[in-house]
Amino acid sequence: MTDTWLDEVRWTEEGLVPVIVQLANSERVVMFAWMNKESLQLTVKNGIAVYWSRSRQRLWRKGEESGHQQKIIDIQLDCDEDVILLKIEQVGGIACHTGRQSCFYRSLVDGQWQIKESVLKDPKDIYQ
Repeated sequence: MTDTWLDEVRWTEEGLVPVIVQLANSERVVMFAWMNKESLQLTVKNGIAVYWSRSRQRLWRKGEESGHQQKIIDIQLDCDEDVILLKIEQVGGIACHTGRQSCFYRSLVDGQWQIKESVLKDPKDIYQ
């Protein structure tokens, strides 16, 4: 398989593309992240999500510390070719470093962010 498909992605000036991560079985959005060409290639090659960490300036293999890998079910490119949607199976059911299923666990209610999802596993027990 050639990697000419990578040229169809509209990368930012920094060489990144935003990625929305969705559970394949429920379509719930669990994460937002970034990928560079290498991380997208590794994701396709291995079937496990690899992202680019802007804060650490390095590849970030989801689950490398927690064990909560994301198995790739489908990879989609939006109509503008500048956003990727990953449909995944979340190993362990936890996508967020806070121990929740999703990173989107707060809702704006009456001008305040309210937690709408409980912790499934204490992060102290995940990251040791």
